Amino acid sequence: MVVSDTVLIVDDEEAFCEALSIALEKEGFDTIIARDGVEALDAFDAEQPDIVLLDIMLPKLSGIDVCRRLRQDSSVPIIMVSARDDEVDTVVGLEVGADDYVSKPYKLRELVARIRANLRRAPVDADRGGPGNPEIVQAGEVVVDPDRHEVRVRGEPVRLTLKEFELLYLLVDNSGRVVPREVILERVWGPGFVGDTKTLDVHIRRLRAKVEVDQSAPVLIRTIRGLGYKFDA
Repeated sequence: MVVSDTVLIVDDEEAFCEALSIALEKEGFDTIIARDGVEALDAFDAEQPDIVLLDIMLPKLSGIDVCRRLRQDSSVPIIMVSARDDEVDTVVGLEVGADDYVSKPYKLRELVARIRANLRRAPVDADRGGPGNPEIVQAGEVVVDPDRHEVRVRGEPVRLTLKEFELLYLLVDNSGRVVPREVILERVWGPGFVGDTKTLDVHIRRLRAKVEVDQSAPVLIRTIRGLGYKFDA
């Protein structure tokens, strides 16, 4: 039996939620709707969705706060939704753990593509089947174990979000080589990525904060200006 992925839609606009729910179900997803931040956390705990589509502006508890709380216990993919003029909020959303974001208004085809791209990179439940995981990679004192979704840096465990994990794996697996920005975006965010490339910059900054001794003077994740990034063990 094919198991459908479940999308938790968090938005306070009732008509928008209902229309989006119908559209996503036609694309083969199951959906859950939450109208405010508190309801979103309750729905997440009760239903354990596969991905969260999270508006930034919410009653009772903001999308930023919801994202921050979810990240305390879960690595579920989170796509933040913002108005076009909410650039600061968007960056903050990425900083607190969102994997991706889209701006309103957006095209359904683009949104579905982003949902599927993020789901492809989520850990697969053993009961639901899926492709095998790649092998453990190590460079210097950084070890990335995709089977257990674990990272150890200088012998200590480090908790990463899905996108941070995928990004670190790619860089460590290519240790000593420059990985171009466009390759990173395609491998981590999916082919045909149409979002703002500052998403990558924010994730690099978050990753450095977790693996570097001094993120203001990074020695592991090096910026190669005009090209991309290189992991230097």
